[in-house]
Amino acid sequence: MTTADRFRAAVERRDLAALSDLFTDDIRLYSPVKFTPFEGRPMVLGLFGVLVRTFEDFRYVGHLDGTAQTSADGTEAPSVILLFRATVNGKQIHGMDLLQLGETGLIKEFTVMVRPASAVQALGEAVLTGLVADGLVPDPHPV
Repeated sequence: MTTADRFRAAVERRDLAALSDLFTDDIRLYSPVKFTPFEGRPMVLGLFGVLVRTFEDFRYVGHLDGTAQTSADGTEAPSVILLFRATVNGKQIHGMDLLQLGETGLIKEFTVMVRPASAVQALGEAVLTGLVADGLVPDPHPV
């Protein structure tokens, strides 16, 4: 079973422990709702904890294999794109997860792309609420 297959199975089971074994320590996750990446295994796992609670009826609907240039050093790395569909706060989301593998075969970079813009906004609001609730980021609007 490939890393991408194991990742897909872990996400579909909402199994955060299994996800942890698939990420490098220095993983970077590029999100459609944040300009800078989420960095490091603990932060990325925290984000996935929020995501599994946020997405409704999440399902993968496609799988593409290839290579992609990594942002770190410009070299090509094995990569997989997983196409997904989900709902967040009543908004239908179409998205892609781009998994870029490191030398060890673990996921080193992860990029999420989502459409339409209204879904990106709904996702951003829901994820921020979850990150604040879990103590992973400070509340941008303290009372």
